[in-house]
Amino acid sequence: MANSGFWMKVKLLFSCMSKSSSRGKHTQNDDKAVAGAQNSSTPIGVHYNSNLNQFTYNELKLATGHFTPECFLGEGGFGSVYKGWIGLNGRISTRPGMGMPVAVKTLNKEGNQGHKEWLAEINHLGALQHPNLVRLVGFCIEDENRLLVYEFMPKGSLENHLFKRRSTTLTWAMRLKIMLGAAKGLAFLHEEAEKPIIYRDFKTSNILLDSNYNAKLSDFGLAKDGPTGDKTHVSTQVIGTQGYADPEYVMTGHLSSKSDVYSFGVVLLEMLTGRKAIDRKRPQNEQNLIEYVKPFLKIPGGGFCQVMDPRFQEQYSKRGAYKAMKIVAQCVYRDKRARPLMSEVVKELKTIIDYNNDIPTSPMPSPLLFKVLHDGTSSSNSSRHGGGGSGANKYGPNIGASSSTSVPATPTRFQGSPLNFTPPLLSPIPPRGGNR
Repeated sequence: MANSGFWMKVKLLFSCMSKSSSRGKHTQNDDKAVAGAQNSSTPIGVHYNSNLNQFTYNELKLATGHFTPECFLGEGGFGSVYKGWIGLNGRISTRPGMGMPVAVKTLNKEGNQGHKEWLAEINHLGALQHPNLVRLVGFCIEDENRLLVYEFMPKGSLENHLFKRRSTTLTWAMRLKIMLGAAKGLAFLHEEAEKPIIYRDFKTSNILLDSNYNAKLSDFGLAKDGPTGDKTHVSTQVIGTQGYADPEYVMTGHLSSKSDVYSFGVVLLEMLTGRKAIDRKRPQNEQNLIEYVKPFLKIPGGGFCQVMDPRFQEQYSKRGAYKAMKIVAQCVYRDKRARPLMSEVVKELKTIIDYNNDIPTSPMPSPLLFKVLHDGTSSSNSSRHGGGGSGANKYGPNIGASSSTSVPATPTRFQGSPLNFTPPLLSPIPPRGGNR
């Protein structure tokens, strides 16, 4: 019996070793399958897309001049980004300065992101095509090297244009164009893609601009498949960037497309004010942008004008700016169910662009609307559903109206939309998942 027990233990030990070896081989095969698309039509871990090109590491070294500092474009959470050149057919790399320019992103092996984010980028962005999404050209995986190749965006990130001192000032019209493009990108991900996708990392550094200042969303490493069926959210690890992350998602781990809507509202507020969502270099009472702006929005008669970016030099539509501030408030509303769809935001932004012909002067909305803009009273919600309430919130503002003594009813096409009422701003709460 003793010998029998001994051999049973030996057999169990060899069985565990065999399984461990099998798992190790399986992991190695995962990488080989990804790298060798020619060996398998469906590599493990990657939803292989025939439109993507697979490059060797040496090809991309050649394309970037051996990752020379002269080709360095910047660095993000994933790693360093270099400018490179590939053949016009998109498959053969060439020497710097010849062929088609691309952006080559290299994974920082000691960074916060890794193989999982690399896979997510390929699986999401590699399968999507839209004018407001950066096009993924190809990838490389060799040994520990993970690289991604994108179309080159000549104007760089929105963050650099908005917050770098030496950058050219973005005009009112340019900012609206950029935000409209970004909104279209999110609307596509949420409502038009074959499967809904939650971007989860909407911020100025992830909005890239082409030579004509058309906005395109980049960096899908944190993107997540959206809920399906009757589900309202997906539960996931809290991760994002402080100041942009939806507070409800941070507190509950419940992620939905409305989390992206919140982030959009924050970025739109940055565009209007020229200030960062969180800026530790400013005085204590100005470091949190949303908290700083709140008091100005309560001042009757257009107090929001005091927080508009001074670089505009008052060359912007007052009606358009008011309506944009209203969109901000609705996007960051406390109850995510009351936040608008991105397709609704797109429609509203288009109407704001129509106001550009009244720069620099235009009629101001009724002071009553400013008074209730961020009161957060119960009449706001009751009026939205057609109930009572004596405040001005029971009316949706017709921004084009010039009268300061009456507030016209909401146009029929906007009734029933979350953009039909004016909620209070919600303060951002630092995410537990860490900054990127």
